[in-house]
Amino acid sequence: MINENLNFLLWNIENGADEAIDNKPINYFECSKKQTKLKDSLPEDNIKNNNQRDKIIPKQLTPEKLLEVKSLQDLKIALNSFNACSLKTTAMNTVFGDGNPESKIMLIGEAPGADEDRMGIPFVGLSGKLLDKMLASIALSREKNVYISNIIPWRPPGNRTPTPTEVALCLPFIRKHIELINPKILLLLGGSAASALLNTSDAVSRMRGRWFEYSIPETNKKIDALVTFHPAFLLRSASQKKLAWKDMIMLKQKLADLGEI
Repeated sequence: MINENLNFLLWNIENGADEAIDNKPINYFECSKKQTKLKDSLPEDNIKNNNQRDKIIPKQLTPEKLLEVKSLQDLKIALNSFNACSLKTTAMNTVFGDGNPESKIMLIGEAPGADEDRMGIPFVGLSGKLLDKMLASIALSREKNVYISNIIPWRPPGNRTPTPTEVALCLPFIRKHIELINPKILLLLGGSAASALLNTSDAVSRMRGRWFEYSIPETNKKIDALVTFHPAFLLRSASQKKLAWKDMIMLKQKLADLGEI
């Protein structure tokens, strides 16, 4: 009975029914506006005054201006000022990143889910818990040696797949994110992340278990990239976990080869 209830819950979440019903309706558009106002009223780290902030980060930053961004804090401000992607208007939070920014391993998924949108942190729901277990199996954790982000920083309504236009708008930001973290290894979680960053239309089932090279556009630096299944897919397809385990072993071996463990 427990497994049946869990499967029914997961099925509802995948179909967009991921909010509990309260006695009073919640206007998430209004919540998002209030959060944006609150964030705008808070002082930003490493920014001495408003004039300096405006000089570095224009209010409506375009991806072409990302060359001026020199730190994660600047990138976060830039992302919060970017309004060209309509997903921002329906999301509660901008989900930027989590983990140790000094890490040599960077994980990139597709987009936030309901839990991530509420908390403003990537991979904190059921798939995030599974991801933490996968990392722990090879002695990795977001607290110590892993950094995590997504291609899309705002949750698509109903957890739908981001459109090509949405991916294209957000892609310059995640590319800059990778450049700033400067990892030695990228672990791409799912087909959307792999397709966007490796410029391929191959299915994740054909790409997983193989090493690719990702090039940082501005420096042309090459980063080893491994593709594996997204944890949300593994929750629905438990039989594929054995393949994901093989991918984690490949990741561990690469770390050993690079002298990181």
